[in-house]
Amino acid sequence: MAKKTKTTKNNTAKPKQKNTFLKKVLYAFVGIAIVGIAAMIYLAYANIYKSNIVLKDGNETFFYTKTGSNFNDVMQSLKREKIVKNELVFEWLAKQKNYVNKIKPGKYKITNGMSNNELVNLLRSGAQTPVKLTFSNIRNKKELVRKVCTQLETDSTELAEILSNDNVLDSIGFDSENILAMFIPNTYEMKWNTTAKSFFTDMKLEYKKFWNESRIALKNKLKLKQAQVSIIASIVEKETQYKPERPTVASVYINRLRKGMKLQADPTVIYAIGDFTIHRLLDKHLSFDNPYNTYKYEGLPPGPICLPSINAIDAVLNAANTNYIYFCAKEDFSGKHNFAATLAQHNANAQRFQREMNRRKIYK
Repeated sequence: MAKKTKTTKNNTAKPKQKNTFLKKVLYAFVGIAIVGIAAMIYLAYANIYKSNIVLKDGNETFFYTKTGSNFNDVMQSLKREKIVKNELVFEWLAKQKNYVNKIKPGKYKITNGMSNNELVNLLRSGAQTPVKLTFSNIRNKKELVRKVCTQLETDSTELAEILSNDNVLDSIGFDSENILAMFIPNTYEMKWNTTAKSFFTDMKLEYKKFWNESRIALKNKLKLKQAQVSIIASIVEKETQYKPERPTVASVYINRLRKGMKLQADPTVIYAIGDFTIHRLLDKHLSFDNPYNTYKYEGLPPGPICLPSINAIDAVLNAANTNYIYFCAKEDFSGKHNFAATLAQHNANAQRFQREMNRRKIYK
């Protein structure tokens, strides 16, 4: 028989230990990777959704992006106004969402606690907060332009040029003298970045809406044009702030026009001179040579002497049926007036008022 050879026992302990070690290393590496990925996800989430807007004054503010701005302009504005807490994070997300190529001008409402994602989406969407544009108590075109352009981004030079361009205005039935009649004092919602041309177009539409069938019927009954109604209304506006009296004041001017008399309206003289501090008109004022001086020139002045309110316009359209052709401020300085159908009666009223002016030492 062949001799059995002695077999030695295989040593498998070391490979097993080695495999266990490798597994532990692999698990540790995977664990670290998972933690790293989780940290990256958390940081990304925080950068996108965590609040990055901390306003010091109040819970909201408005951010304005001017027409023609680029991304650098936006970042400079955000930095200057201290709206974004972490600028680098906002800039990173803005680039990720391609806001850098989608800058949209406008007025945007920023609220406290907004995230980067909310802010980028807002600015990129162009969903701006409308401006409630209000204008009233306007004396002339220059004041209107200033009032509008302090509330909107509208270019003041461009708007002024439109209001003085007779070629443009003639096509819609106005001229550079009476164009103020097209603007109805009110509150209008508009985008902050409204252009001069768009503003003018919007005002034309508002003017057409204002002159509805009812108002047109009333002005036709008076045999007046719409601009003429506004011119008379502007004089009524400046003659009295006591609204219940306005239809009666309007009747005086309408009666004078029908009789071919000069209006002799004191506010038109003050407008012609351009000195709105005058409290008492003197002979030198009444002789001032200007087409707006209704003591010197017959008929209506070339245009409104102010932007008449809706109340004043409706007062003219609903003028009282009177035979008055004179009126004078009451001597009690109540803001009300004494009306007269004859010159003798008017002179008596005027003398009482002038005596009181002298007593109060109002000489100019």
